Formats: sequence, structure tokens, C-alpha cells
Amino acid sequence: MEKRVYIETYGCQMNEHDSERILRLLEGSRYSETKEAKEADLILINTCSVREKPEHKVYSALGRFKRFKDEKGTIIGVAGCVAQQEGDRLLDRVPYLDMVVGTHAIPLIPQLVQKVEASKQRICQTGLDPEGKYLQATFPQRVMNKVKSYVTIMQGCDRFCSFCIVPYVRGRELSRPSREIIKEVKHLTEMGVKEVCLLGQNVNAYGKGMEGELDFPQLLDRINDIEGLQRIRFTTSHPGDLSEELIQAFSKLKKLCERFHLPFQSGSNKILRAMHRGYTKESYLEKIDRLKEICPPIAITTDVMVGFPGEEEKDFEETLDLLQKVRFDDLFSFKYSPRKGTRAFQFQDKVEEKVKQERLSILQEIQKGITLQKNQELESCVEEVLVEGLSKQSNQDVTGRTRSNKIVNFQGNLNLVGKLVPVQITKAYPHSLRGEMVPTHCRLQNTNSGAKSSEILI
Repeated sequence: MEKRVYIETYGCQMNEHDSERILRLLEGSRYSETKEAKEADLILINTCSVREKPEHKVYSALGRFKRFKDEKGTIIGVAGCVAQQEGDRLLDRVPYLDMVVGTHAIPLIPQLVQKVEASKQRICQTGLDPEGKYLQATFPQRVMNKVKSYVTIMQGCDRFCSFCIVPYVRGRELSRPSREIIKEVKHLTEMGVKEVCLLGQNVNAYGKGMEGELDFPQLLDRINDIEGLQRIRFTTSHPGDLSEELIQAFSKLKKLCERFHLPFQSGSNKILRAMHRGYTKESYLEKIDRLKEICPPIAITTDVMVGFPGEEEKDFEETLDLLQKVRFDDLFSFKYSPRKGTRAFQFQDKVEEKVKQERLSILQEIQKGITLQKNQELESCVEEVLVEGLSKQSNQDVTGRTRSNKIVNFQGNLNLVGKLVPVQITKAYPHSLRGEMVPTHCRLQNTNSGAKSSEILI
């Protein structure tokens, strides 16, 4: 008898990819996905603890799901970073919770579910796997998205930024062998996938400590040669590990999209030192200038934090100055939230919540204007768009992304899904673009988004 599983995912693309992996694993135990929690025999919450808000959402969700346990005995589990961080404390705090599954125990989920089903025993599995067996992919695997897919290339981080919980919940940096990654990308491409996004907490550090292994730019070069693959993306990067070779890849590799996510966190050198980031405002700007020199149309996005302990008004002004100097295409901005177990959790010079909110609002308003201006610069340009599916706005429209990862909606049908099509941008909005498909065989060169001489067939 087939059973149903509902997965609620919080946090980053790594977590989204982990949720897809869980679904594939559970198929072997006769579980199929449902989008409705009330229909589920198994509910899993895949969690993030990098910031405080997603962690709070976990407990809120568990409260919502309690009635399904009471009504029909639904198995409820928590996986991911919060599970890794809290462990048995989660079981103590939530008496109707059945499973706590850490970041390295995802491959064990089918066995853990079977154990709960058979014995009704409550389980906590949060051991770390220093050999990295949990990262191995198994073939054949069903493709969850026929257009684009994630591929984990490494996990963990050795940077130990003073605010960051990642090294404690994801472990130290560990890279997968390049031959396994290349095999997985080839498999996905053979299944029809057009775009892959390479994932890791610090992809720039890929291959470190692995004798005879490729480094990250070399891995990109090998993946670029895979026949049938159209686009390559990656996330996320640390400025301290951004090499000249990786910068050069944006001009050399045809399939590498002109978009780079490079968190800076603060524009103040004093705060960067307190964060233990390992670079200065000046060195960050030098790398941005170099990226723009090598690939002028590159779209750069970032992460920034306000209200870190000790941040004064002049430090915040330095952050705004960096914002104006770089003019990011977009950013993810947050108020600092103390994470138990990190060094910054002990810092005393706290910034008042009201001040943090004021600074965040100012920063977001400035960036909103910059993002709109950046999008408006694309009006009348022809962009290469990889069509992903129907638009949420209208079933008469399809949606896709430019090489610089901007969302474009335009009139079309499902026959276009998975195809690269030329679209002329007619209107820019703060979070998306509107366009019209160019109805001819077209070769794009030197568009404003920097598509690398790609031939687009309709």
C-alpha cells in the first residue's frame, strides 16, 4: 500500500536539494509526495538554523502538525540543521515528535522511518560522518525538475565566522570526488536537464586537502565540456577563497552564467574583523572590480547583515557606501541574530532591536531602488531565457530566467519548457521582467546580460 509524505523546507538551496533527495529515497519505501499535510502518513520538516527566524518556524510548524498526530497517528520528523543542533532536546521539548535526523543522516531516513513504523520508538540520529558517505549520489535517480537541477559538490565550512553556525551543524569542509560529480551531471543531462547549480557552503574551497583532485575552476571547466548541458551556476562563495582562476572562468566558459553571489556581510573593516571574515572592504571591492573587468555584464548579488555586536552608525554608513559603490543586482539582507554555540553569541556590545530594524529598512529601501534601476537597464534588450514552466501570474504566460538569473514572464505555452528562447524585455519591475518572445531564428551576441554567443532555436 502506497503512503504519502509531506515535506516542509526552510532555508537555502542546499535544503531544497536535500528535500528532493529525501523524496527520492522514500520512493523505495513506497512513499509518494503530497502537497497537503493533512493527507500525509509522514511529515518531515527540513530545517535551517543559520538565522533565528527559520528556527522559530520549526516550532510553529510542529504546533500546526500536532493535530494530524492526534487524529491519524501521522509520523512527524525534523531533519536538517535545527535537528543537528538541538538533537535530543527537540524530543524532550516536543513529546509527539517521532524523529530527529541530522544533516549527515539523510541517507538513513528510509530505515529510520521503518523503525518508527515497526516499533513506535522515538529516534534521534545526529552523528557526523567524517568520511562523507552521506554525500554520495546513487544512480539511476529520478529527476525532480526536467529543466534544472542541483548538484552538491561539497559541504561544511572551515572558515568559522564568529556569527555562523554552519561548521557546527554541517561539519568541516568536505568535497566529493570530481569523478562522482561529473558522473552525476552527465546523468542529469542524459535525463534532459539543461541547467545545473553546484552547491556548497563555500564552493570556492572545493578540492582543498584532496591530493590529486581538481580545484573549483578546473571542475567548472570539466563540467562545461559535458554535451547537452546548457547552463552552469553555483552558490555560495566566500570572498577569501575567490581566486583569479575562478574570475577568469566567467570569460572562458561558455556555459557558466554571468551571475555571482558573493556575500560581504558588512562594509566596516572593524565589524569584518569581529566577524572573522578574513578580508577587508578594500580587498572585497578589488575583487568586484576584477569580476566586472573580466566580465562587464556580470550580475552580482550578495548577503549583508546589520546590527552585528559593536556596529555603530559609522560602521553602518560604511556598509551603505559599499552598497552604492558596487550597485548589486540584488541582495539578501538580515538583522543579526545570535546563534548559540558561535563565538559572537558571547559578544556583549549588542545593538538594540529597534536600531537593527531601522538600519535594515534603510538598507533595503536603497537596494530596492538599485535593483529596479538595474532591471530597467534591460528594457528593449533581447535576453536568452531558459523557460521553466507556466507563470504564476497567468496561464497564458510562461516564466524563465535569463543567464543573470532574472525572472522573465512572457506569453507562451508549455511546448517552450526546457528551451532557450530570445525574449525582448518590454517592462522592468522590482522583482521580475516582462517580455515578448522574438519570433525568429536568432543569434544573441553582446546583449546587456552578456550571453556568450549562444544560438537559440525556437
